[in-house]
Amino acid sequence: MSRIDAHHHLWRTDQGYTWLDEPSLAPIRRDFTPADLSAELAANGIDRTVLVEGGRCDPGEAAILLAHALATPQIAGVVAWADPSDPALARTIAGYRGLPGGHLLVGIRSQVQGETDPGYLDRPAVRAGLAVIGSHGLAFDLVIQADQLPAAARCARALPAVRFVLDHLGKPPIRGSGFTSWAAGLVDLAACPNVTAKLSGLTTEADWGSWSVDELRPYVSKAFEVFGVDRLMFGSDWPVCTLAGGYRAWVAALRSMVPDEARDAVFGGVAARAYHLGLE
Repeated sequence: MSRIDAHHHLWRTDQGYTWLDEPSLAPIRRDFTPADLSAELAANGIDRTVLVEGGRCDPGEAAILLAHALATPQIAGVVAWADPSDPALARTIAGYRGLPGGHLLVGIRSQVQGETDPGYLDRPAVRAGLAVIGSHGLAFDLVIQADQLPAAARCARALPAVRFVLDHLGKPPIRGSGFTSWAAGLVDLAACPNVTAKLSGLTTEADWGSWSVDELRPYVSKAFEVFGVDRLMFGSDWPVCTLAGGYRAWVAALRSMVPDEARDAVFGGVAARAYHLGLE
């Protein structure tokens, strides 16, 4: 069984990642390359990965990511950016698949977390685009805030043929209050059998310098309660996780929270199935 990291990024600062200009993100405002990734994987016993769009939000990024995947044996799949409401979405996906490395396209993501309209995922144009994504055999990554979980659940129920992957457990409010409302939203979304979720991005939702396993455990435990062993997967969210302890710290923390009998699924099997990686 391959050990799979289902969520990481690569970027160069001269390629349009303007969100890195936020002052607090100075530690990750540098290039992160396939060579850097390979070193992290080797140090942590991870065999394969899924490379996810990095918030640049334009179609040109796909060619860069697919080229990285083609040249980097550890990268088993790419989740590229596309706008689900774009009438030309099918043509965009076909264009991605025609690029070098296009056969490694396994999913699409857009930055839903940045949408101010709480009904964004209810829009007919968005749902039509998500159906197009599903019809092309691709998963759709839900990068959303905790208060968007109810809309995501409505969307997943309305589109049972689409495979949805929840990133970062819906960004729970670990640094504040709101566990109860986040958990209720997670329960609702997990009731949709076409949704899997990533155990990723939690350390950066906590205090970057002082988080603890005990602080994160209730969120991971709730995820296991509602999704079960067979719909949860490990993701590093590297290099963003370097803001809050780094790759090794998150792997160690998560391993301590995952039951022994669930490790093969969480650290490989679920990602292979969710993204149709062909690695099981």
